[in-house]
Amino acid sequence: MARKQTRNANGKYFIPAFLGGLIVLLGLLIFLNRYTEAKDTKAQADLLKDMPNWTQIRGDIDISKGIEYDKQPYLGSPDAKVKVVEAADFKCPACANWTTGDMKKFKEAYIDTGKVQFFFMNYPFIDRDSILAASAGEAVFHQSNEAFWQFTEKLYAQQGDEKTIWATRDFLTDFVKKNVTGIDYAKFEEDLKNDTYMLDVKKDFKTTGSMGVNGTPQFFVNGVHQPAPASGEKKTTYERLTEAVDAALAK
Repeated sequence: MARKQTRNANGKYFIPAFLGGLIVLLGLLIFLNRYTEAKDTKAQADLLKDMPNWTQIRGDIDISKGIEYDKQPYLGSPDAKVKVVEAADFKCPACANWTTGDMKKFKEAYIDTGKVQFFFMNYPFIDRDSILAASAGEAVFHQSNEAFWQFTEKLYAQQGDEKTIWATRDFLTDFVKKNVTGIDYAKFEEDLKNDTYMLDVKKDFKTTGSMGVNGTPQFFVNGVHQPAPASGEKKTTYERLTEAVDAALAK
């Protein structure tokens, strides 16, 4: 009988002790999680110090001419009846999905067949490293139009988290050296370091914004803005774009 009472007593103290230990463990996990989040937040804040912002990019910009096709990266024949411009952000997941998905169909059906000449313009609105990635693309383009499309396709394929700062100068420099051919890497690194083409990025942003762009990817067909599909609309971006292109071809 005495032995049974001892076991009951031990059992009586075991449950509170177990619960107490569990509470301590949960508290420790919460602390570690908050510590990690704080550390990550500080790391992101430190990265932002080296990122451009619009107020720092100064110079005269004339957007009165609208889209200047001869100054944009392009695909396709200049004799094509229809000119399509994509406004995009290298950090935008929807832009990555377009480039790795529907863009391939569009290229085969319209660009490769000579119906459309396709252009790219920057609309870096997600974060400050969007601006830096855009300036890297401009630095590549000003050396080689062909290299720009390598840069675009491969950067989207390696796109980081939209909510974090990942397109840093170090990342972009290393990325270009490993993924882009046909350019002078030392010149690219110098242009990126010196923000050589940052004003070109701001001009793209201001121009497309003044013409109705408010997100990405969005398109122009022969200079006419094609808004993104409305919420709940059944037509996809690809369907709306090809309808507009087919209508322009039919004129």
